[in-house]
Amino acid sequence: MTDKAAVYAIMSGDEKALAYLISRYAAYVGTVIYNIIGNKMTQEDIEEAASDVFLVLWNNAGNFQAAKLKAWLGAVARNTAKNKLRKLSDILPLEEDYIAEMSENPEYVISEQEERQIMRHAVAQMKRLDREIFVRHYFGLQSVVHISEIMRMSESAVKLRLMRGREKIKKVLIDGGFIK
Repeated sequence: MTDKAAVYAIMSGDEKALAYLISRYAAYVGTVIYNIIGNKMTQEDIEEAASDVFLVLWNNAGNFQAAKLKAWLGAVARNTAKNKLRKLSDILPLEEDYIAEMSENPEYVISEQEERQIMRHAVAQMKRLDREIFVRHYFGLQSVVHISEIMRMSESAVKLRLMRGREKIKKVLIDGGFIK
């Protein structure tokens, strides 16, 4: 089967044609996404982004030139990966511009900036697995149950890691004089 024939088959709802293109281009799409996302997200996030690319293919098979499938998939993969990174930065609004918009009180802005920098540093110092769980729960708003399923851990293990993360953050904030 050719790429062009597979795209036309997808247009008429042929799932086998989609499976053929996934098997043919999954590694390519995954590489494009990984080159953008890198270690900033988990392997599951990269796989989810790749799935999103093929969902876009399924939903838009008639909206591009079938002869340029690989280039189109690459463009969709790049855009999908960039969008995932943007969403991550939206979840972690730790930039100084965001803080400056929150208040015009200079003392408040400086205090908030310092606290966010300390928080960012404290989260960055966590072990990779602890950091991922902490960010998923507190910034990604994922439930303990969902995280335990994704991370293939017990709920109690996730709760324990969250508790340890909170303790580390609290200690850093106490040491920095931000809380008593």
